[in-house]
Parts: sequence; C-alpha cells; structure tokens
Amino acid sequence: MIPVTDLARLHAGIRPEIDAAARRVLDRNWFILGPEVEQFELAFASACGTRFAVGCASGTDAITLTLRALGIGPGDEVILPALTAAPTAGGVVAAGAVPVFADVDAVTRTMDPASVEAHMTPRTRALLPVHLYGRPADMAALTEIAEHHGLLLVEDAAQAHGARWQGRPAGSLAVAGCFSFYPTKNLGALGDGGAVTVDDPALAGRLQRLRNHGQSARYRHEEHSANSRLDDLQAAFLSAKLPHLERWNAERRAQAVRYQALLAGAPLRLPPPDDATCQSCWHLFVVESDEREALRARLAEAGVATDLHYPTPVHLQPAYAGYGKGPGSLPVAERLAATVLSLPLFPGMTEDEQEQVARAVLQVPAR
Repeated sequence: MIPVTDLARLHAGIRPEIDAAARRVLDRNWFILGPEVEQFELAFASACGTRFAVGCASGTDAITLTLRALGIGPGDEVILPALTAAPTAGGVVAAGAVPVFADVDAVTRTMDPASVEAHMTPRTRALLPVHLYGRPADMAALTEIAEHHGLLLVEDAAQAHGARWQGRPAGSLAVAGCFSFYPTKNLGALGDGGAVTVDDPALAGRLQRLRNHGQSARYRHEEHSANSRLDDLQAAFLSAKLPHLERWNAERRAQAVRYQALLAGAPLRLPPPDDATCQSCWHLFVVESDEREALRARLAEAGVATDLHYPTPVHLQPAYAGYGKGPGSLPVAERLAATVLSLPLFPGMTEDEQEQVARAVLQVPAR
C-alpha cells in the first residue's frame, strides 16, 4: 500500500541526527524550556523571517496564546474559514472568543475575502486565515481588509512550514504566525509541539509568560495562564529536521508538478499550481471528485491509501455548530468537504509510486 505520508522513510534518512539530538538532551538533563528550545526558536524565527519564535505545546495552543496575548477574549469575534481542521476553531474558543465562520474560495480553498466582509460585525476583532494544505491564503486582500477595519490579522500556518506569499515566508505575513509541529507536518516533531512567530518584542514577551503559567520570573506570576511549554527533546528533534525542510519541500513541489502532468486527463479537479505570488509547501495534494467514495474504494483496491481533509466543515461539527448558521450557509466549504480527497505525497516518494497512483486514478471511469 502506498501511504498518504511515510514518516518511517523520512526519519530513516536522518536517523543519526535524531539519535544525536536525543543523546544531547539526555546528557544535559535539561528537559523543559532549556537551551534546545532557545536554539530552535532562534533558528525557526530566522527561517520564517521574524525576530522571534515562541515555542509552545501545540498548534492549537499557539492560536489560543496568540489571541490572549493580543487581548482578544470573551465577546470578541474572530473570523476563520469553515474548511479547516477543527482545532483552528478550538483555539479561538479556548481563548474565550467567538469563532465566526467564513466561506472559502472555490479554486484556492482558502478563506474568501468577500465572505469575510459579509460576516463582519461590530464585535469582530481579528481575522484568522488558514494556509490550507500548504497554500497561503490571499494575504494581500485580507491585509487590506484588516487595515481598513482596524482588525488584527493572525496566520494559522500549521500546514505551511516553508510556504511563501509574494516572496515572504508564512509566519511573517501578519502580526503573528501560529505553527503546529504535529508529526505529519512538513516540519514535524516526534510528539506534539507548536510555535508562534512574531516581530514585536512586547508580544513575544507576553507569549513567553502565557506559555509558562504567566511567569515573568521564577515564582512571579503576573497573570493566570496554563502550562503550554515546548520541551527540549522535541525542540532538539525539530532542530535536527529544520535544515532539511527546504529540501523536503522542494521534493514535495516537484511531486506536485508531476501529479499535475500525470493527472491532467483525470476526471478530477486538481489543486491550483504555484505561481509568482503564491508558493505552496504542498503539505497535502488534494483533488476534488464528485464520485469520491467510489474513487477512494478503487484506489484502495489498487494499493493506494487516501485521506479526507476535511470531510465535515467546522461550522457543521457538533462541537461548533452553535456558532454557525447550519447546512447551506457556506456552500463552497460544504461542497469541498464532500469532494476533497488527499493523494499520497511525501519526501522520498518515488516517481514509480506516483505513476502507480496516477494509473489507478485514471482507471476509474468517469460518471
């Protein structure tokens, strides 16, 4: 079976560096907010083109801590796309704010600026676009909206490590960028983790306090907060992987270009290619099929694994339906949720494997 992603293959190529990272932490016996975290934060901030990166426990916490650090809380509305992983909304709710769901663009699948404006109210405080599947949202249009209405703009860059918009890295395109290091991300830990990238030293300082029980110094707690610390072992693993990120992303981009050619005649809607403005990091290669379940079953029979990102838009999830307006309210997100299908794409995937996937897709009859 060709997997959707293959972490064993990826890790085998850098196993000595991973082992050395683990030994380094064990030899030092400093496991929480130690030198490994500091070194990774410096390197990741540099890779993202920002002054600071603040490590935390997860990508969801990155969103929650950022909103709190920006003063967003109870009664404040944050607009986000309905087609995303549910934790995007979970991070908003955990900050005490209200998620407001916007529709997405039918081609890019990222948050539709026109829908954002249609869902604004006097309580809107921030926009939270998601760089879905590795493709940055339309940051030019969203920045214009945010500046015109005096709103804060925060990136959910959980799937966008190394992506670029107008030549600038994801994470440097707004007041803050929120990253996840879940193991399957383009830059993934061997456990959980997250980070927030920022330029403002005051914002970075508050994030550092909020991730560590509100402490400004040992045993001095300035405000109530929780424990959301990135541990040194995961930071060491991430430091071992970070130098390989551009090479891995280049492989993903080459595979995406190859898929575009191999699947040109397939009864599918393909994702938009990169252009001069937008360079995806191709976290996922997501096609659309009106006969998705039949296609998925046939691919499984042919030895090709697939996945769904995401089969239910967040405004229809039971946990968040109370914040939305029900079925039919966001038609593009709902249509995409019913048709998207993620095909295998990962560093180390061979051309033969891609051709096998393409052959299996093309053998499925159009209806």
